[in-house]
Amino acid sequence: MPSVARPTAAFFDLDKTIIAKSSTLAFSREFQAGGLISRRAMLRSAYAQFVYLVGGADHDQMEKMREFMSALCAGWDVETVNQIVADALHNIVDPLVYEEAVNLIEEHHLAGRDVIIVSTSGSEVVEPIGLMLGADKVIATRMDVEDGQYTGRIRFYAYAENKATAIRDLADKRGYDLAGSYAYSDSVTDVHMLESVGHPHAVNPDRELRRIARERDWPVLVFDKPVALRSRVRLPGTRPTLTALAVGGAIALGGAIWINVRRRDLSA
Repeated sequence: MPSVARPTAAFFDLDKTIIAKSSTLAFSREFQAGGLISRRAMLRSAYAQFVYLVGGADHDQMEKMREFMSALCAGWDVETVNQIVADALHNIVDPLVYEEAVNLIEEHHLAGRDVIIVSTSGSEVVEPIGLMLGADKVIATRMDVEDGQYTGRIRFYAYAENKATAIRDLADKRGYDLAGSYAYSDSVTDVHMLESVGHPHAVNPDRELRRIARERDWPVLVFDKPVALRSRVRLPGTRPTLTALAVGGAIALGGAIWINVRRRDLSA
């Protein structure tokens, strides 16, 4: 009997791959207005966005930012965060999506592939975006909650090797043929994720990922056309929560900020 072809999937990083800007920066003003972060922290977020967009961040910088942001969100009230994000999500996220990414997602679905978003950002922001885009599954950072508040501890950190491990685990559960699957990311920290599939793609790559892609003959894609999501897909009417945005999103987009700001603090 002929063998039955196994299903395949397309795995997408979120920031700078699907989303044109930092989700952390996008929500920083709302978090400040809601009393969750100071003006100084908001400015750190803005500077982090600039540093990441220009050159990315290495592993050590990302780890320092993870520790800093984990401590920052400890004690935040879940309902307060829920309200802030629910009120702002559609207006903020709607114009940030790359048209090229939306087109690719549609093409993969038409080809019969599942689309999986794999992001270091928090699951509570990634999941509603995934719903908007019609993703079949989301893999994201998950934070710990006790008595209605964030503890600052991370239950699952969707970063570096952990992304590849989660992809392999999902492939085992769903029977995906990873050799026939696709992956897209902008960051060198996602090399393990890209290596886990047969068709890796570098999207708006940082300098190191661009070098690796060139050495390994991986396709390099440039996405530069943000599109109003309302014009392409139907936005859901749910009121999503956001427990790990500040931690996961800042980790993905701001590693270098902690080192630079900390140096200035110490020299002041």
